[in-house]
Amino acid sequence: MTSRKLVILITPQVSSVMRAVLCSVFDEVIEVDPIDSADSMHLALLERPELGVTFTKLHCWTLTQYSKCVFMDADTLVLCNIDELFEREELSAAPDSGWPDCFNSGVFVFRPSLQTYNLLLQFATEHGSFDGGDQGLLNSFFGNWATTDIGKHLPFIYNLSSSVIYTYVPAFKHFGRDAKVVHFLGSAKPWNYKYDPQTRTVVQDGSTSGSQHQFSFLVLWWKIYYANILPLLEKLPETDDSESQGQKHIFSGDEIRPKNVNPVINSLQIPVFPEQKSEMDITAFPPEELDNKTVNTNCIFLLKIHGYVG
Repeated sequence: MTSRKLVILITPQVSSVMRAVLCSVFDEVIEVDPIDSADSMHLALLERPELGVTFTKLHCWTLTQYSKCVFMDADTLVLCNIDELFEREELSAAPDSGWPDCFNSGVFVFRPSLQTYNLLLQFATEHGSFDGGDQGLLNSFFGNWATTDIGKHLPFIYNLSSSVIYTYVPAFKHFGRDAKVVHFLGSAKPWNYKYDPQTRTVVQDGSTSGSQHQFSFLVLWWKIYYANILPLLEKLPETDDSESQGQKHIFSGDEIRPKNVNPVINSLQIPVFPEQKSEMDITAFPPEELDNKTVNTNCIFLLKIHGYVG
């Protein structure tokens, strides 16, 4: 378990009953408005049109009640305590597996600052993002990450992609067992798979695929879900699973009308705050080893942040 505060950023579409569940897990549940890059051209190159709204994570820099934070995407899974990351400085992150001179923005250390937040929004309106999502924007803004301070390069084990078929198989077999954070990159999210609790296996259908090591991590995610999350959800009151504007809320409470997403390309719509001074060998992660790992179960929700005051 972590000794730090756990904070989650949510958008207005999250229902009141789900907020109650989140409040039982996190120290702070903070609502923020979505921010969309509205950059369909670059997002099309990634074949990930949904990534435009990842600009929403820029709100994390407004958490000035904390002096330093560790940001984590919703599709990450913490395998052991990572409080040592607070010894790092902004902007510390692990290299991206697709282009190692860029960092992956799924896990990073930062210092909340309204000045940085406003500069990021200004940079986004003036320069945009080379990939249409937050990662391209942040890599351009913190453009000296690759060359200035090696101390800001987190080891890959702090942001290990579950879906990449690694070309350096011996390295994965040697270092993979030391992984601290697994990142379910791409469309291979745990909730897009089916899980059989009787056999404790992930069921693969025609729309899902993955390597052997990926399925080991998926099984671990689902085990945690069944053991720690599902009991909380089962306590929720029964609600009508109605569909609103084509979007189904499985655990919906009061009807929530989705707010318009703020396209960051229009500076007039940006809220500005006043500034304050190959197939893998499963033996790299055998199931029995995963069973024995210490797992932080508080880290499977949207836009998670660990922070401390001081």
